Amino acid sequence: MKRLLLILSIIIAPFFLKAQQNIYTNDPTLLEEITGLIKKSDKFNLYLNMHSSLNGKWIEHHGFDNVYFKMDQLRIEARGNINDWIYYRWRQRLNRNNDGSGALDNLPKSIDYAAVGFRVTPKFSIFAGKQCAAYGGFEFDLNPIDIYEYSDMVEYMDNFLTGVNFIYNFTPTQELCLQILDSRNYSFKATYGNLPSYINDTKCPLLYTLNWNGSFLEEMLKFRWSASLMQQSRSQNMAYFAAGNEINIDKVNAFIDVMYARQGLDRKGIMTEIINQDPGTNRIDYTALGADYLSLVMKVNYRIEPRINLFVKAMYETAGLYKNNMSREKGRYRTSLGYIGGIEYYPMKSNLHFFLAFIGRTYDFSHKARRLGWEDYNTQQITTGFIYQLPMF
Repeated sequence: MKRLLLILSIIIAPFFLKAQQNIYTNDPTLLEEITGLIKKSDKFNLYLNMHSSLNGKWIEHHGFDNVYFKMDQLRIEARGNINDWIYYRWRQRLNRNNDGSGALDNLPKSIDYAAVGFRVTPKFSIFAGKQCAAYGGFEFDLNPIDIYEYSDMVEYMDNFLTGVNFIYNFTPTQELCLQILDSRNYSFKATYGNLPSYINDTKCPLLYTLNWNGSFLEEMLKFRWSASLMQQSRSQNMAYFAAGNEINIDKVNAFIDVMYARQGLDRKGIMTEIINQDPGTNRIDYTALGADYLSLVMKVNYRIEPRINLFVKAMYETAGLYKNNMSREKGRYRTSLGYIGGIEYYPMKSNLHFFLAFIGRTYDFSHKARRLGWEDYNTQQITTGFIYQLPMF
């Protein structure tokens, strides 16, 4: 461990030294750097979202796993305002499969956004196309490049779907959204896997979400709350609730998210994996029915000076069944804890920053899961690298 920390320190030190030469410079686009021209239009803005890291990982019972470089996130994004009432957004993951064949919406999963917005009135707008589900919570709302480790609730969530969002700003700081999306990207079989014969596809696989975003006291307090209902099959639905609460005081930014999902058909797959594990012959081999998940996520940022940010993040999550699945009885099966801490260095006014972080996860299984062969374990990871939303045009 000490040797790896020394290696990581040697690797990251040149980045910090080099970055100090550019402190508080402006952040022109690459085109402006090359041509010397100043972009005067907001019709087209192009960004390259990058999160690149060097990682060392340990797994309990196995010891040191590996060290590797990784491009965790690489997404290209374009957005802009065509005029006063039409705007658009497109974002695509460059390190994902681009095959859209078989997709319900005829789009590959690599596309996050492909949508156009219309400002019908100063207070009311419509956003149509592929987009992010309007779930609440601040972890969910962050740019993916800024995440070092998602909670299980968000990590195993399909959240880029096609549909329409109706947005009403009833005050300058209060927003209400009613969103209707496809409930899945692909076919019923591809999404849910093996199911009992009595469970059939629905003719209306839609997701309905009511979302409220608000800020108070000059953005010192912010809230992102939502309630969602997803039709999964003719007789099974998913209910999802999220309440995100953020506070900003001087150099401190902190949020706490509370999220709960009650799924007629296990959409995340965590409970499906747990109950299909069996040291004997009593194996189920179908998607779990009646799964529920609870997540509590808290993060605190402390900007000790404009260029340096310290952060800690904690996650508490449970996974279980709210009804019996054949020989699998209802109840809690797994509790997981996550803990993350690190430092970020911002060399410029832009969002470019270098980081060094520690990520730990602990997984505790109940006696129900242990009877199926599961054992408690934990993982640790050290990660260092850079994050940059590079303005290209």
